[in-house]
Amino acid sequence: MNLVVLSGGVGGARFVRGVADAAEPAKLTVVGNVGDDLEVLGMHVSPDLDSILYALADLNDEQRGWGRAHETWNALDTVASLGGESWFRLGDRDLGLHLIRTEALRAGATLSAVTARIARELGVDSRLLPATDDRLRTWIATAAGEFSFQQWFVARHHRDEVDGLRFEGADTATPAPGVVEAIAAADLLLFAPSNPYVSIAPILAVRAIREAIAARRVPCVAVSPLIGGRAVKGPADRMLRRLAGGTSPAQVASCYLGLIDSLVVDEADAHDLAGLGDVRPIVTRTLMSDAGARRRLAEVALGTVPA
Repeated sequence: MNLVVLSGGVGGARFVRGVADAAEPAKLTVVGNVGDDLEVLGMHVSPDLDSILYALADLNDEQRGWGRAHETWNALDTVASLGGESWFRLGDRDLGLHLIRTEALRAGATLSAVTARIARELGVDSRLLPATDDRLRTWIATAAGEFSFQQWFVARHHRDEVDGLRFEGADTATPAPGVVEAIAAADLLLFAPSNPYVSIAPILAVRAIREAIAARRVPCVAVSPLIGGRAVKGPADRMLRRLAGGTSPAQVASCYLGLIDSLVVDEADAHDLAGLGDVRPIVTRTLMSDAGARRRLAEVALGTVPA
């Protein structure tokens, strides 16, 4: 069964790993968010792509939820001691990947090409594609002003309430090679339990990707990032409450209007399924507390179509 997962953030990376454990990794294509990408100390950093890569390569830090396991911070400590930019945490092991990516991009490689190369070197059997090779950046509008995603999320600890979002470059961005083709060949499309606004929406902002999903003839299943109306981690619940008017499964589904057939929700939200319309709820335990739990969640989502 050919699978395509749209993913971003920590929850998305964990879910992708569960899907790879539950299915045939070679038939899995992951389309990763690049709206979070940024330049740090002259390096091109792709946080969501890297989280997915590390999860699939079994290199991720399970406790922190981001970055590599067994990380050290000597280089960043030196940067800080010399008065350099140190608000964005880059570990010593992580730096190697960013250096390789940046060198390749400056030599003319595309983001999708260098991502594929790094995935091969890390022994990843699944295909990881950035949503686009073009520049696409998420901007957050707040009462305190407009901030790039990482400025708002990391530097300001996402304390500012969100009034709106803007995806710079979306009007002209085209899908990375292979994205639309993978969607067309999929037997099942999945939206990971990622923040709908800052992880999945930047992918869907690439018009040809949204159109390909809207034109699908196979099921599309989203997994809610909320449990009992609350985010496991991050500001998804606050954003839904402010921008969608609440945190029920119906509000989550409204972010994907016309794009999904089913929504996987946690048992804690089973009492609050009104307003879903044609979207079929699938109730299960969604907390990915360990490898077994994330695989079980993936199996529930995969069970929506015959193997």
